[in-house]
Parts: sequence; C-alpha cells; structure tokens
Amino acid sequence: MKSIFDQVARECSKKVTNSYSTSFSIATKLLAPTIRQDIYNIYGFVRFADEIVDTFHDYDKERLFNDFEADLYRAIEQKISLNPILNTFQETVHRYQIPQHLYDAFMSSMRKDLHKSEYLTIEEYQNYIYGSADVVGLMCLMVFVNGDETKYEALKDDAMKLGSAFQKVNFLRDLKADYETLSRSYFPNANLEQLDEESKQEIIQEIEADFAAGYRGIVQLPVEAKLGVYTAYIYYLRLLKKLKETPSLEIKNTRISVPNYEKAGLLAKSFISCRLNLL
Repeated sequence: MKSIFDQVARECSKKVTNSYSTSFSIATKLLAPTIRQDIYNIYGFVRFADEIVDTFHDYDKERLFNDFEADLYRAIEQKISLNPILNTFQETVHRYQIPQHLYDAFMSSMRKDLHKSEYLTIEEYQNYIYGSADVVGLMCLMVFVNGDETKYEALKDDAMKLGSAFQKVNFLRDLKADYETLSRSYFPNANLEQLDEESKQEIIQEIEADFAAGYRGIVQLPVEAKLGVYTAYIYYLRLLKKLKETPSLEIKNTRISVPNYEKAGLLAKSFISCRLNLL
C-alpha cells in the first residue's frame, strides 16, 4: 500500500534528523505536530546532499551528487521516489508550493563543495551562504506560515539572516575540520593559518548582527513554530558566546560544543520564555 510506503519514508526523514543533529532534533520536536514532519522532510533532504559532498571520500562524490540531483527533480516531477528521503521532500515541496529556485540554489552551493575550496570575495561568500543556509530557512518559513504569502514576504529577510547566522557559527565552530580535512576556507579576508583576534571579532560582530535580525523575525512567527525556532536560536547564541570566549588561535585546534546539561537548561529557558510570552 502506498500509504505504508509514505509512512516508512517519513520515519526515515525523522530518523535522519534524530541521528545527525541532537540540537536540531530537539528544536524540531518543539514545533507543532502539524508542521513537524515537514521540517524533518526538509532536514533529511539537505543533510543527505551535504553528506555526499562532505563525507563520502572513498566514493565518486560527483557521480553520487549527480545521481541524487537527477533523482530529486524526477521525484518532484513524478510526485514519488523510491529514495525515501526524496519522497518525503517532494511531499513538502508540493504541499507548500516551495519554488524551485530555492532548492536549485541549495544544490548549486552543495555542488560548489565538490571542487571549490576558497571563497576570496564577499560576493562569493554571500552567494554560497545564500544557497547553503538562507534558502533552507526560507523553505522552513514557507512551512511555518503555511504558505501565507503576506507573512512569508514580511518575514523572509529575517529568516535569511537567521539562516546566515547559523551557518556562520557552523563555519567558525568547524574551522578545524573544514580547513584541515576538507581544505575549505569560507571566510574571505581571513588567514585561517593564523586566525588573529581582530579577524575573529569581525566575524563574530557580523554574526551578532545576523542574530539580531533573526530574533526580530522569530518574535513574529506563528505560535506553531516559535518555540522550536527560538530554542535553536538560543542554542546557537550560546555556541557563539563560547566561540567568542575562545582565543582565536584555539578555535582552529578544537571543536567548541554545548554540553547536554547546558542544552537542557537552554530548553527550559526557551519553554518558560515562550509560555510567559517574554519574546
């Protein structure tokens, strides 16, 4: 029965989310049940594309990526795929009429990771972040506002800024792995061999400005989405604080994280803030 297949596929997307990201999984569980599965579906799609370019080093990554991309567009056209992750993603695309240019931009940025290792200009850097993070925020926003175009247009700039903030924190946190393992350097005008405190502070100030804009959008989100998104926001804000407190030369030699007991405290803070309408 098709309904059984679809349910199995949805469970796969949920499993991908829970397996790959504890923090995102917690935040997604705090979304309303009416929209939770669609965020699992989006996350599963972006995670699998990212895994191809970041971790499958013993395989022909370009061929795998080409196959995944072809299967993506075939799934959306035919409204079905035997790849369970793509089957659930196409469901969400059609349910919320997610425009093709959003997932086109995402796939374009992921393809860059197959060959491009340095981003030397602000324009290159911003284009990559738009495709790798901003559009993911926009796809999620379409789910959060249930396709309401007026709300979407009002919140899209702030949603993009929040996506940018999350991605830049990831770049800073993963500096060691990106630079030493994948030979990638995303930040233009920064010497990652000897990251100095001035360069680090410039990056952090840029992220803080993105977070300020992102928060402005969070407080205007529908109640179904607010708690989950706010929880992700304060988790990344805490991560940024830890990065800010870490000496610049140490950032490239370690991976900063938020321990589980702190995550539990942040979750409690988010819940209380939202329940008491303190946002």
